[in-house]
Formats: sequence, C-alpha cells, structure tokens
Amino acid sequence: MSMIRNTLLGAMAASLAVTAFVAPVNAQRDPAYAAARANGSVGEKTDGYLGITGNATPQLQDLVNDINIRRRAVYTQRANENGATVEEYATTVGCQAIARTVPGEKYQAPDGSWKTRTAEPPERLAICP
Repeated sequence: MSMIRNTLLGAMAASLAVTAFVAPVNAQRDPAYAAARANGSVGEKTDGYLGITGNATPQLQDLVNDINIRRRAVYTQRANENGATVEEYATTVGCQAIARTVPGEKYQAPDGSWKTRTAEPPERLAICP
C-alpha cells in the first residue's frame, strides 16, 4: 500500500508541477497575504494549507480561512481528477509549497513545529517526492 501511495503522490506531484495552483496564486496577489507571509505571521503547513504561526488576530484568521477555503476547493477538484483523496492531494501540494518557500518564510516541519526557512532545503515529510 505504501508503494501505491508513493506512486500516486509522485504522479500528482508531476501533475502539480505542470498545473498552476489557482487559489495560492490569487492569494499571493493579496497585499495582506504577502505582508503576513513576509513578516512570518503565516506559513505553509505540511497538510497543504496555510497556518498562523503565532498570535491570531481576527483579520489574520479571516485571511487564512479565506485562503484555505479556496485551496480546499481546488484540492477537491484536482483530487477527483487524479483519483486521489483530498488529503493525499493536499499533502502533495504541501510538500511542494514548503519546497518553494524562500529564506525568511515560515513553514511547518514534519514534527509540527514552525521553522524559518534558511538557505538550506526545508525539512519535509518523508513521503514528499
């Protein structure tokens, strides 16, 4: 089963590399999102969703909720197209989103802690392609 899951995750990763992420791209155009990402208030989680790394103001919580709702809609559609569960698809996106972070940005490590990206590759789940 693990081999099948890894094959599926690898196939989805290849698919994702070709297909742009509609929700995250639109979110990146939002100045509030860009500012929260730059100042480390939010970070990419291993499950493919955005997380709040510290104190959650109502405005920040609303922003993260909005982005995550849009991400889930895209993940649901793409998971159905790829014969995967939403969770499998979202985790694959999380692997790639964490890999794309740049130094200074926050991401969730496999142990659940928040890390700040350095020049070194980020820590990712063992199942990440």
